[in-house]
Amino acid sequence: MFDTDKRWKTLGEVFVNKCLKLQPGEKLMIAQEEPETWPLALATYEAAIKAGGYPQIQLKSAYLRYAFMKYGTEAQYSWVPEIEALSMDWADCYVALRGGYSFSTFHDISADVLAKNMVAHGKVSTLRWQKTRWLLSRVPNETFAQHASLDLETVVDMYFDACLMDYEAAMVEWREWAKKMVSDKPQLVHITGKNTDLEFEIDGRTWVATDLEGNIPGGEVGTTPINNEKLNGQIYWENPGVFGGRLIPDMCVEWKKGKLVKATSSKNEDFLNNVLSTDEGASLLGEFAFGTNKGLKHFTNDILWDEKIYGTLHIAFGRAYPQYGGENKSAIHWDVVKEMRNKGGVTVDGKYVMSNGDLLFNKI
Repeated sequence: MFDTDKRWKTLGEVFVNKCLKLQPGEKLMIAQEEPETWPLALATYEAAIKAGGYPQIQLKSAYLRYAFMKYGTEAQYSWVPEIEALSMDWADCYVALRGGYSFSTFHDISADVLAKNMVAHGKVSTLRWQKTRWLLSRVPNETFAQHASLDLETVVDMYFDACLMDYEAAMVEWREWAKKMVSDKPQLVHITGKNTDLEFEIDGRTWVATDLEGNIPGGEVGTTPINNEKLNGQIYWENPGVFGGRLIPDMCVEWKKGKLVKATSSKNEDFLNNVLSTDEGASLLGEFAFGTNKGLKHFTNDILWDEKIYGTLHIAFGRAYPQYGGENKSAIHWDVVKEMRNKGGVTVDGKYVMSNGDLLFNKI
């Protein structure tokens, strides 16, 4: 468990000092998910102490969660974890170090049980957004590498390269892209691609290049959708959606006049529809963004990495970011990434901003 790679310590310093900007006297909750994240948990803990903070570590695992759903009653697996919820009141900052786990872990958990458990944990996520400065990071391990169809060394190097890149220089360009898109009126987005023809309005005032507070690796430029009658058409995803450790391949979702009318997939379609019926806002849009990180090239079946890949876009079902003017409310926030590098385009008010994966902000 004691990995001697010095890059863990460097990354812990980045998390504490650059991403969270922890101040002396502030409290930090570190959620260590899966044993392999220990080197980074320790590095983050040490960095927090050096910064004058008060860190605590909380142990979590998909296998513990599986036991809860496998053996618990409905009252139990629908329960909002109290200590996790209370920690959002206690902490000034929160970091989740999420290790990879097998997609087959929840193989015998029904779609209904998994969806209800996701709702309960989603309520904790809402508290995190509301009450802390937070950071999420998927930390690679052997299981994660298998999901990505890559070897562990390649994935670990890719992680460090993407997390320790010169973000200050990259953010200059990304912020300029977002600035070019800002408008004082709603804008109409049109996405075309494989089995895709979708239109919806966005709030033109809320274009933003996300910084490192939130999740790392970083790299996205996005805005807030407006859920109204101009939400029309369908979108298909070439790569599986991933939610609650369950793969949902060949997802295709259709809206008419702002209402979800169809959601299909080649596997786990019942789970997909359960998730999208979680509450009134779950089937609507909470985010629309482009990936901008050219250091990430391979799909890994993990949203915290894949949504940053240059040449992709993603939309989120459910809860919108209130700090960006979002109004859609839901217990879920689920990003699904669409591949645009092979075929597809995006226009905003009739002007192309993406063509076959290339971002065209500099030509606007």
